[in-house]
Amino acid sequence: MNRNDVTEKIIATKVAQGIRWADVAERLGQSKEWTTALCLGQMTASPEQARIVGEVFDLTEEERKWLKVVPYKGSLPTAVPTDPLIYRWYEIVSVYGATIKELIHEEFGDGIMSAIDFSMDITREADPKGDRVNVVLSGKFLPYKTY
Repeated sequence: MNRNDVTEKIIATKVAQGIRWADVAERLGQSKEWTTALCLGQMTASPEQARIVGEVFDLTEEERKWLKVVPYKGSLPTAVPTDPLIYRWYEIVSVYGATIKELIHEEFGDGIMSAIDFSMDITREADPKGDRVNVVLSGKFLPYKTY
């Protein structure tokens, strides 16, 4: 058994029982974005979070232990994503990445946006021309240090 096996069981149970990520997040007291990342094997659960996720997805004690292991982060099976939705994010970074970099550097200076001290919010935005996906990414700015 490994973390991927646990992730596959979580997804299979989610589908079979019609579980929504937002409902799991509410039980955990965390955002749906972080909770989904946890359940997909990209975050580390506390003992209490592992217990709750285990209850929701009927995980064994051994499977719950895997939720507490620090994962190997990065879940894409290929360097260039082939899934159409994920590929669009790749396309956004390919087209707008240099612009995002320039504007962040112009506003903050030389540094990076943290993906560790980070939050994300995904919501549906009603629009008469077709609903829109609203994604807000918020990461702490970390300046490069001189030494």
